[in-house]
Amino acid sequence: MAYQALYRVWRPQTFSDVIGQDVITQTLRNAVASQMTSHAYLFSGPRGTGKTSCAKILAKAVNCLNPHDGEPCNECEICKAANENRLNDVIEIDAASNNGVEEIRDIRDKVKYAPTEAKFKVYIIDEVHMLSQGAFNALLKTLEEPPENVMFILATTEPQKIPATIISRTQSFNFRRISRQDILDRMEFILNDKKIEYDTEALNIIAASAEGGMRDALSILDQALSYGDDKLTLKNAQEVTGALSNEQIVSYMTAIADNNPAEALTNLYQILASGRSALRFTEMIIRVCRNLILYNSDSDLTNQMDKSIMTKELLAIADKFDNQQLFNIVDQVSATQKNLKNSNQTDIYMEILTVKISEPKVKEIPKETDDSSSGVGSEAVDKLRDEITQLQNTVKNLSTGTVTKEKAPKKTHRKTTNARLNKTAIYKVLSNATKKDLNEAKDIWPDLMSMLSITQRAMMKVAEPVAASADGIVVAFDYEMWFEQAQDDSEFLKELSNNAGRLLKKDCQIVLVPKADWPKIRKEYIDNNIDLSNQGNVESKQEPKKKTDPTVDEAVKLFGDDIVDIKND
Repeated sequence: MAYQALYRVWRPQTFSDVIGQDVITQTLRNAVASQMTSHAYLFSGPRGTGKTSCAKILAKAVNCLNPHDGEPCNECEICKAANENRLNDVIEIDAASNNGVEEIRDIRDKVKYAPTEAKFKVYIIDEVHMLSQGAFNALLKTLEEPPENVMFILATTEPQKIPATIISRTQSFNFRRISRQDILDRMEFILNDKKIEYDTEALNIIAASAEGGMRDALSILDQALSYGDDKLTLKNAQEVTGALSNEQIVSYMTAIADNNPAEALTNLYQILASGRSALRFTEMIIRVCRNLILYNSDSDLTNQMDKSIMTKELLAIADKFDNQQLFNIVDQVSATQKNLKNSNQTDIYMEILTVKISEPKVKEIPKETDDSSSGVGSEAVDKLRDEITQLQNTVKNLSTGTVTKEKAPKKTHRKTTNARLNKTAIYKVLSNATKKDLNEAKDIWPDLMSMLSITQRAMMKVAEPVAASADGIVVAFDYEMWFEQAQDDSEFLKELSNNAGRLLKKDCQIVLVPKADWPKIRKEYIDNNIDLSNQGNVESKQEPKKKTDPTVDEAVKLFGDDIVDIKND
């Protein structure tokens, strides 16, 4: 027999097999035992939480020839036929592919016929929210006045899309996410039954990745076992789920705690290069911060910590964080997650996030006061001064592009940016710009980036060449903040231009511009048709040279402008 996935082999066959839905299964079991079942049910909840399994068990239980306390026996002919999907009176319909009015009308026409083998004819409609409005209307009358011995079980992950008129005619059950402990227990039971070796930490990672879905957990477990040749190890689980190793998260959080953006960016690049998901990475940061907050709270909340995350190495750096800093990190990460879901530039958002949460926070220097009158000992004052000096030195060392400078007030920000623009150099490039030069600039761009330091590379990842001539390249920045930082660093600009010239084997000047301003600057140049070959300063009030007719130009060249008299019609 062909191999079957774990979630199919271990699909629940009785209500007692269903994990994490005790209230629902007990209610259904009692209804079957007392023969007080409804004609229509609505099972809603997240994927993989047991909706379809409960629907199949209920269909068996109401038709079982030898039920016991509301449970199907799984031994009679009816139960065996249902388990083998050959019971004609249990009809499963996928509403995603059968969502039209005609399909539902076909059901409405057939429900009036009595069951052929079982006591009840049961219709299980999965993903019922996918039905069209017309199909819902066709189903409505049947649900309101169903024929005898007919049962409808509707299953959905999005109950808000189902009309209220449908919901009011059903018994509704809301399936909840399965707890991590329940998922762990189930996976341990399965692995012990199959006599497979496993690492408990690996099971913890899989349970966390499943996000409350038993089917997802078993699918991931199946994949990890295949990857590890029927042996479950921590490394296998991390590779399959994309989860971070303890060493990776400890190194990253240590750099954040030490306010070391360069080290944090290095760790980030290593994590992303190992194939880890940026979204999964941000989820891990939030979970770590949550556990650190609980640990720092000095209360009974420490019992709620996730022991699989809070390793000895993380606990060792817990005192480097205060709760206010952890709250800020969570806010920044949450904001980044929204951008990650709607962007292809995940690396850039992760770099900006890393710099934001790791850059040093310079404390406000208190005014000098008399130590004796303030009650502060000289030892404490000296310690504070040493700390301030150390922070100032750190900021100085990181000034090559790591620490974001304080933003100017909004009302003067645009003026400051305009002052930083070197329009003369930009127009000079535009006057001789060609497509060939731009393509050459784009070709050497990856090599140019590899010649930069880690922090410089992070800053330039949000920039790209937009125009080029034989002796210059215009580079546009996605974010004005990074443009200002690069433009104010003359040493960096000089290094960038020298490296570009080395790669292109000619003198080359790099000119920077914010991407938001680039269309306007380019339009200004095109409208004025500025010819820099005759102009030393573009921004002077010299009259720009206007376009002329090529025929007139040729006549002037042949006969001289003192002979040719140009008249406008």
